[in-house]
Amino acid sequence: MSAIAAASDQWANQYDTNQNHTRDLEAQALREMLGADPLGAVLEIGCGTGKNTVWLAQRATQVLAVDFSGEMLARARAKELPPHITFAQADITQPWDFAPAGAFDLVTFSLVLEHIEDLRFVFSQAVAWLRPGGRIYVGELHPFKQYVGSQARFDTAAGERVAVPVFQHHVGEFWAAAQAAGLRLTELREWFDADETTPPRLLTLVFTRHP
Repeated sequence: MSAIAAASDQWANQYDTNQNHTRDLEAQALREMLGADPLGAVLEIGCGTGKNTVWLAQRATQVLAVDFSGEMLARARAKELPPHITFAQADITQPWDFAPAGAFDLVTFSLVLEHIEDLRFVFSQAVAWLRPGGRIYVGELHPFKQYVGSQARFDTAAGERVAVPVFQHHVGEFWAAAQAAGLRLTELREWFDADETTPPRLLTLVFTRHP
């Protein structure tokens, strides 16, 4: 995770301002998938610079926003935020100790699981922090885009292209990891750029914990 954190720290100062179709489409997808209903207590994994955090907080009783990049979190904390948002820096590939178990109605993963090798571990941890009947939202670069060479990357001010380390996960891997954790898939959508004859840019899934 150190290479991913280092790249994310480097990306942080331009993440909000660089052109990024995947970031912008995922923000739209999250809002459409979760809708306008109250969200309860939310655990946001991979909050980055807070691109979704404020929107979540408008519908949540509390938001715990987690990221492994200290620089991303610094930029999120610097924004004008309501008091019921708290932040934590953590490596989610290690046992989660940043929140009380069973405390959340919704766990979100936005453009983070492509950077995680072991999906089953992460889903097992997320379920432990989810109340019965709670949901998990996943928004990821579509595997089809990965197959043709797309991945998270950015250009530095000096013109150097930096690729953030990623792992390829098939659609079935997300489903299998969630099922092993006791979740059921309740919604799956693919999100395209303007031309729907090209590979979809995003995959979003919603899972529900059995009551």
